Amino acid sequence: PKSASVVWQKSYDWKDEAWLAQAKEKNDLKSPISTYEVHLGSWKKEGNRSLHYTELAKDLVAYVKEMNFTHVEFMPVMEHPFYPSWGYLCTGFFAATSRYGDPEELKYLIDQFHQAGIGVILDWVPGHFPEDEHALADFDGTQVYEHPDKAKGYHPDWKSLIFNYERPEIRAFLLSSAHFWAMEYHIDGIRVDAVASMIYLDYSREEGEWTPNEDGSNFYRAAISFLQELNTAMYRD
Repeated sequence: PKSASVVWQKSYDWKDEAWLAQAKEKNDLKSPISTYEVHLGSWKKEGNRSLHYTELAKDLVAYVKEMNFTHVEFMPVMEHPFYPSWGYLCTGFFAATSRYGDPEELKYLIDQFHQAGIGVILDWVPGHFPEDEHALADFDGTQVYEHPDKAKGYHPDWKSLIFNYERPEIRAFLLSSAHFWAMEYHIDGIRVDAVASMIYLDYSREEGEWTPNEDGSNFYRAAISFLQELNTAMYRD
């Protein structure tokens, strides 16, 4: 905040070729799946300190393997300013949180899961983002990422801002983020959080706090079409 961004030059040497060769079969919708959801920061601690990615690569991978899960699901690992949000109020849609190490160390953790024959799913939050001034809110002094209409652009429950799915540039930004995690971090899938809050105009809103469609319906068609586009793009790639 108020200074500069950290730019990371990738150099990780992946060793998950065997997993990638069978990933299509392992991740197929017809294949059996059992997923272990985990918050990396609180799964296991050393005193008051959370384990780093490399430490988790030893203990967590062994545990998930022993318990016979086919996949592990990380609660959001994208950078976020408010730790008690567990990552669900994200500011860095292309940045792994530095709380547990650097990007190469997160890749190492994912690589170790793959080498153990376990797929990796990431929680990903395209539904809203926090108002922190160093992030996306009022990005250039105007409402670039958030919808300018408060009825569509502000979430009353979480006091957060909602993306403007009606803008092609914002849809491209979010699609690029999803592709980034798949390509750069070799993830096997994403789990989209808070879908209901995205697709219903009246979600958590009283009468008079939202505007229905011309036919009186409460579906947010732009958000629905974005999710359809996301789903198609991720399966295609």
